[in-house]
Amino acid sequence: MSDVLLATTRRDLLLARRRRVEALLPLGFFVVAAGLFPLGVGPEPQTLRQIGPGVVWVCALLAAMLSVTQLFAGDHQDGSLEQMLLSPQPLLGIVLGKVLAQWLSTGLPLVLMSPLIGLLFGMSGPAIAALTTTLLIGTPILSLLGAVGAALTLGLRSGAALVFLLVLPLTIPTLIFGTGAVAAIDSGLSARAHFSVLGALLILTALGAPLATAAALRISMD
Repeated sequence: MSDVLLATTRRDLLLARRRRVEALLPLGFFVVAAGLFPLGVGPEPQTLRQIGPGVVWVCALLAAMLSVTQLFAGDHQDGSLEQMLLSPQPLLGIVLGKVLAQWLSTGLPLVLMSPLIGLLFGMSGPAIAALTTTLLIGTPILSLLGAVGAALTLGLRSGAALVFLLVLPLTIPTLIFGTGAVAAIDSGLSARAHFSVLGALLILTALGAPLATAAALRISMD
């Protein structure tokens, strides 16, 4: 299955390079949306530090949802997805490869950009480090959950809106503990519990979401 995973990841990363504008759209949304808050709220440092983690996480969540809505749409339109389902290759490996490629092209850039956004909100060094770590753990959860929503709504009219409605409630625990870890660090408290819960959520999602996505794809294509 590892060969299928790597081959699918390479294929989707190559397609993302050919569609750079579409691939960079979530990152652009993340930077612009987060950057507008200091202008709208005002330059008060204490206020910006308080709202910074929540703003960054919400913007990262929405940016991730923008990209996962099209995770299977292109392959569905050109018939590639049907061929993948009919091939003897394990569908689970294909799903994991596509999710990994989506995270590498969208989620990882969000993580790398988050320290600069943290500086924009006047966050301290430890808080920025905690923010980056929570996003590093949390964005794969968003990608995995988004893949389930994208598979369930595949081929439906207004499927993107349905993905938001289906997936956003499932991401609330990740959002709460991600922002909570940064707030704890900023207050001088230990964030170990928050990181432990995020790690547990990542493990549970990684174990269950790919199986649910594969089953949803088979149902959607029947």
